[in-house]
Amino acid sequence: MTEGNFVDYVKIHVTSGKGGKGSAHLRREKYIPKGGPDGGDGGRGGHIILQANRNLWTLYHLKFKRHFKAGHGEHGSKQTSTGADGEDVYVEVPLGTVVRDTETQEILFEMTEDGEERIIAKGGKGGLGNNHFKSATRQTPRYAQPGMEGEEGDFTLEMKVLADVGLVGFPNAGKSTLLSVITAAKPKIANYEFTTLKPNLGIVDYRDHQTFVMADIPGIIEGAAEGKGLGHYFLRHIERNSTLLFLIPADAKDIREQYDILLDELKRYNPELLDKERLIAISKSDMLDEELKAEMKQVLDNEFTGLHYLFISSVAQQGLMELKDTLWAMLNGTSVQ
Repeated sequence: MTEGNFVDYVKIHVTSGKGGKGSAHLRREKYIPKGGPDGGDGGRGGHIILQANRNLWTLYHLKFKRHFKAGHGEHGSKQTSTGADGEDVYVEVPLGTVVRDTETQEILFEMTEDGEERIIAKGGKGGLGNNHFKSATRQTPRYAQPGMEGEEGDFTLEMKVLADVGLVGFPNAGKSTLLSVITAAKPKIANYEFTTLKPNLGIVDYRDHQTFVMADIPGIIEGAAEGKGLGHYFLRHIERNSTLLFLIPADAKDIREQYDILLDELKRYNPELLDKERLIAISKSDMLDEELKAEMKQVLDNEFTGLHYLFISSVAQQGLMELKDTLWAMLNGTSVQ
């Protein structure tokens, strides 16, 4: 999936169909000069329906088509024939799509199950034919109901990446490099901040042909929770991950301080994120010799009491199998060695 094709935020305008008119027809047949009312009902207008599709990973297919209009219901006719319903329009979205009212920004619902359907604009009800209005005192009503208008509205679709492991870290911490090494993903990689502007997904091959999904979330910067930079767009993707992998480079001035800043950003955005399992990976550790690594371990053992951390190097392929083993154990609820 290329970065340009990853679209996780679109606005759409929808218009459902108008209901058909009821018929005011009076039955007129040979030998039945006064057959009475036999006007049928109008058909309902078409709905606009959102449908969740597990095979979609992005909202890219909605990037250039943002207006959707359903068909109108057909009018009723004689012999109490009901008009056909207007054609429904289905809009497919990936799992993890959040639907908002664009005007109020209220979250209406989330699409989380494959095949799930939600009507976002109901078609107008068809009008009743004159057959419904006959009575003992009004035997030949010459009127019927018009169809009701459909609904029109603007909706915002936001996608939250569905992945098992979310990579969290400052820009240039090595997240894209790690993803490119342990998965088949091909994220853009360069030695400057904010290389990743969209989440990248990759499938990690594990032992015995088992797999899990990892997402490279764009780098967090201090103040992201207040919307600084592109903070809100980045942070919402972390909500769906079951395990968070904090990536901190070995050459950071203060590893604990970086971890605390990242944790604080997540807490300020959504305190529930702190309930997720966490693993800390010290990246770029090929720069460390054994003596320096031993010294760092002594410090980190004190600073990360109760937290599991390990040293890795994506470039030198060091510690990656241990990383996979640890993540797999966390995902499956087994103890981390």
